[in-house]
Amino acid sequence: MIKTFIEETLSKILEQNSADLSQLVFILPSKRAGGFLKNEIKQKVTETIFAPTVLSIEEFIVDITNLKPLDNTNSLFKFYETYSSLTDKNDKEDFETFYAWAQTLIYDFNEIDRYLIDSQDFFSYLSKIQDLNHWSYPDEQTELIQNYLKFWHKLPEYYKHYTEKLLAENEAYQGLIYREASIKIEEYLATEDRQFIFIGFNALNNAEQKIIQHVIEKNKGEVFWDIDKVFFQDKAHDASLFLRQYKENWPVFNENKKIFNWIADNYSAEKTIEVYGIPKNIGQAKHIGNLLKNYSAEELTNTAIALNDEALLLPLLNSLPANVEKANITMGLPLAETPLASLFESLFVIQEEKTEKYYYKPVMDILNHPFVINYLGETSHILQQKIAEENQVFISLHLLQSIISEDKVELLKNCFTNYKDNVTNFLKALEKITLILKEELQQASSLEIEYLFHFNKLFKKIQNLLAENNPINSIQALHKIYKDTLSTESLDFSGSPFDGLQIMGMLETRVLDYERVIISSVNEGLLPAGKSNNSFIPYDLKKEYQLPTYKEKDAVYAYHFYRLLQRAKEVHLLYNNDQSGFQAGEQSRFITQLQIEKQPKHTLTFHQINPNVHTTKRDLKQIDKTPEVLEKLKNLAKYGFSPSALTSYIRNPLDFYKNYVLGIRDTEEVEESIAANTLGTVVHDTLEHLYKPYEGKNIDAAILKKMQTEANQQIVKEFQKTYKQAPINQGKNLIVFEIAKRYISNFLQQELKTLEQHSLQIIQIENKLKAKLEIENLDFPIYIGGKVDRVDQLDENLRIIDYKTGKVDQPDLNLKNWEQLTNDYKFSKAFQVLCYAYMIHKKTPINSAQAGIISFKNLKKSYLKFTDISAGKNQLIDEKTLQKFHIEIEKLILEIFDPNIPFTEKEV
Repeated sequence: MIKTFIEETLSKILEQNSADLSQLVFILPSKRAGGFLKNEIKQKVTETIFAPTVLSIEEFIVDITNLKPLDNTNSLFKFYETYSSLTDKNDKEDFETFYAWAQTLIYDFNEIDRYLIDSQDFFSYLSKIQDLNHWSYPDEQTELIQNYLKFWHKLPEYYKHYTEKLLAENEAYQGLIYREASIKIEEYLATEDRQFIFIGFNALNNAEQKIIQHVIEKNKGEVFWDIDKVFFQDKAHDASLFLRQYKENWPVFNENKKIFNWIADNYSAEKTIEVYGIPKNIGQAKHIGNLLKNYSAEELTNTAIALNDEALLLPLLNSLPANVEKANITMGLPLAETPLASLFESLFVIQEEKTEKYYYKPVMDILNHPFVINYLGETSHILQQKIAEENQVFISLHLLQSIISEDKVELLKNCFTNYKDNVTNFLKALEKITLILKEELQQASSLEIEYLFHFNKLFKKIQNLLAENNPINSIQALHKIYKDTLSTESLDFSGSPFDGLQIMGMLETRVLDYERVIISSVNEGLLPAGKSNNSFIPYDLKKEYQLPTYKEKDAVYAYHFYRLLQRAKEVHLLYNNDQSGFQAGEQSRFITQLQIEKQPKHTLTFHQINPNVHTTKRDLKQIDKTPEVLEKLKNLAKYGFSPSALTSYIRNPLDFYKNYVLGIRDTEEVEESIAANTLGTVVHDTLEHLYKPYEGKNIDAAILKKMQTEANQQIVKEFQKTYKQAPINQGKNLIVFEIAKRYISNFLQQELKTLEQHSLQIIQIENKLKAKLEIENLDFPIYIGGKVDRVDQLDENLRIIDYKTGKVDQPDLNLKNWEQLTNDYKFSKAFQVLCYAYMIHKKTPINSAQAGIISFKNLKKSYLKFTDISAGKNQLIDEKTLQKFHIEIEKLILEIFDPNIPFTEKEV
């Protein structure tokens, strides 16, 4: 077993303070580290004692000042009060605009205070830089630039008013607490008899440095550092950047000759370091699971997994092997990652609509949410089905209430009321929704109840925040507050921090040591995090005032990484080597450093792990024709196979089986944009309405011109009938609506041109046809049936016409080989028109006719005729042609009814 830093430090302290530990105050970087220290004290002390005080650095700073800490959201609200009171009414921005830049400014206030910068001097310097940098210099300043510069000149006033107001109310944001603590430390120590022991610190801000130095100077305590001599002696190594500065620059270590406790010598000892390049987060999670399989329960207790990317937590938990019986997760599950978060996000989206009707997608998301389905039951599916059937793109609360039972209606009222930017009422509704959903959850659903409890608490927290001072005047602004507050909330996992596998974030490893360490996502951009700059302070100004830049932030990551490796004997480093996406595939610079600065006793091995992808040959599905299936086919044949059903079989027999034998249809969905088949239906039905009154009559120019005047109005009616509730006067739908008008207009115009040289008689419009197929080998009736769009006579030529709103070209109707007709789906259009010709012939024998397509997308080609290429480009439909067709359709029917030929899927 390794000797940890806490163990080494405590042994030294016990030697010096064996008499009374209760007179000691231990101060550590985090509460978690404090818990491990208490456990170590319990292990080492053999007699009854009063426990020493153990504090995190934040708790110690608050203890010095007695100020109430403010979180980020509270700080923003307090600052808005300052901003409102000091800003001219004409220049004042609303809270939503203010919120966008104020978060960055509060962060900068924090930095200035933590590093004890003279605010007046600093802001004066910053405003002069902005004055020099403004883009119109030296031209006369515009009003925009004047306002911009006025903001920077007012910053000292904002800061002074804000901090004084907070201190008067005995509260402060974190940076201000640090500044006040650095002022009050001398007064605090004068009242204290206890000794203060600082353990495991690295990157200290100026306030912390001042406080710790003052404690040491007054002989009120000491500090124990944790740095290895390999790093400390290397002047260029970032891991020791801060500690070298403290040893060299703090007077207590130079003038007062205090001992620098201490520089360890562990890193150069024997270590096995394995580096794995693995694609994707899931790959890393699975590989960690494979590594853990090989550890015993005792080995797992001294194993830590450090996650650089919190998104890896859930995949990792799902990948833990069976031998991991105990696991302690210190990170917590972010509330934003829970299933319930998506429901409330949809409710905020709903409120973006400024009318009493809501866009269907977020409505469907809400109705389809597991928590809502659990509460509404089958009613949720009925609501969704009605929305789809009626094609409701925009949905009102009234429609939903008309279907739901009275006892369930309260949930929908709270979800789908338009709160018209009344923030208070909307928050109350969100809170009420959590209580309503809880009603249907059984006690067994403890995790779901936990989710609801935390969201209920979150909404109450925001309500309490707004109760004191509510500058928010829109739900959109509330949404930003909600998302920021949500990002800070998490569900804590219960577990023993001293037993079993430890899973934590990188910062939570501070002061802790493990024999086996697994670090995930060791990628550049994650470890270290890179050059993010969420600050108004320019880089050169930060350097001037010795504020931390990305250089210092990188050094913080370097220290955490190498400190975790110092005492470990077995290290596994995993990084995402996938080359797609942002920040992809690049291993961290720390891995490269391990290679370049490899210690003699270190065994460093690199692996490229690729997932085992088993290539399995996909067998085409087959469905045998059972007696029940054959009976169903006979019933279909008796009713009549449609041309589209038979072409469906030609395209893919398995689709034919699903659609016509089993009767499975695609789930009906809301048609937001007009689909191709809807456009086709509208055009067909419009032409039927226009031409139907003239069946059996000759068409002249006057009739066609009358149709032209009626066409647009009829198209609107057909859209209302087919497309139901959806709007056709905006967006893509308006374009499709105009296309339908253009199709009909162009077609009627072409008809007029045809009449200039030809006579035209309408014989049939949308006539239902049915014909019996005589097949000797089958002892039951076979019928085919369908609806022919139009049969007319142009001069002396009988024409059978099928309308298509899609693109059809002449080659689609040119048949070189008759066997292609029932083998190749490409010729489905030819098959279809021949079916109509065959059915018409059965009723009234055809001596000579033409069958073809009018394609509205290819209208310039006019009438595309079926052409038998094998018979010398014959375009006439006669007895001989129909006999050839009968032979092919008979083969197709016999294949469909052959019990020895299963329905076999065709490869796409």
